[in-house]
Amino acid sequence: MARDPYQELGVSRGASADEIRKAFRTLAKKHHPDANPGDKASEEKFKRVSAAFDLLGDPEKRRRFDAGEIDSDGRETMRGFGGGYGGAGAGGYRTEFENIDLSDILGEVFGAGGGRGRAGPGGGFGFGGFGPQRGADVRARLEIDLEEAIQGARKRIAFSDGRTIEVSIPKGANDGQTLRLKDQGAPGKGGPGDAFIELVVRPHPIYRREGDNLLMDLPISVYDAVLGGKVQAPTPDGPVSLTIPKNANSGQVLRLKGRGTPGARGRRGDLLARLIVTLPERPDAQLEKFAAAWRKERPYTPKRRS
Repeated sequence: MARDPYQELGVSRGASADEIRKAFRTLAKKHHPDANPGDKASEEKFKRVSAAFDLLGDPEKRRRFDAGEIDSDGRETMRGFGGGYGGAGAGGYRTEFENIDLSDILGEVFGAGGGRGRAGPGGGFGFGGFGPQRGADVRARLEIDLEEAIQGARKRIAFSDGRTIEVSIPKGANDGQTLRLKDQGAPGKGGPGDAFIELVVRPHPIYRREGDNLLMDLPISVYDAVLGGKVQAPTPDGPVSLTIPKNANSGQVLRLKGRGTPGARGRRGDLLARLIVTLPERPDAQLEKFAAAWRKERPYTPKRRS
């Protein structure tokens, strides 16, 4: 069994999350195998502090450890079975468990609740059916670009114990989506645990995501707004030619079908381009002269769009 995780990190039991994180970073930097090649003691220390942080760095795991629900290895504790037979002797033992199916109790502790037990013959839990404990599950966050979320990608992620694994990003991945990587968690005598990777999609400078659709602002010139025309519009798949209708206004939305993100059934949403009529960056004398004559000869008041 591992040492007390608080002792491993050198913090008190009342330490804040920031204090725990700071202590781990200091120790991990000091004992990382890359900084101490061939130093077995440092390598072992790095593994222990990584395991300690995996437990204390997770608020729920820390709560359960402090409450005695799991041990320092992250395994379920057999609460209620310690201390012999409660001082009742053999007769007291029989009275305490009279009319109670012991397999039901063990099933609650090691079955669906913990998922760490091993079923004996016939699906029940016999005393000879307890197998070695699996390793702890690990969790990590992975930042990806919007294009990677749309088209899918393969990324590598590093864990605190020095391992790196390749993660397959599915097409149409969502911000906050969690991927489960079976048997990629911490090692254990009963096999490794699982890895849970939370995806974080970075904000994009052009597109905003709404469900399976993408939204963007598309600047157009004054003459294209008045006369109509074709402009190059960016999409996640590359630029496309978009037709601007005559007398287009700012705020008008044009739809590019199938240029959004893949949905649950694989069908892609649409890209919605909101037109923004934009004046030249530099003042234009002819345009100003035309606008002055237009205002004098053909005045009009734009209506507010609801």
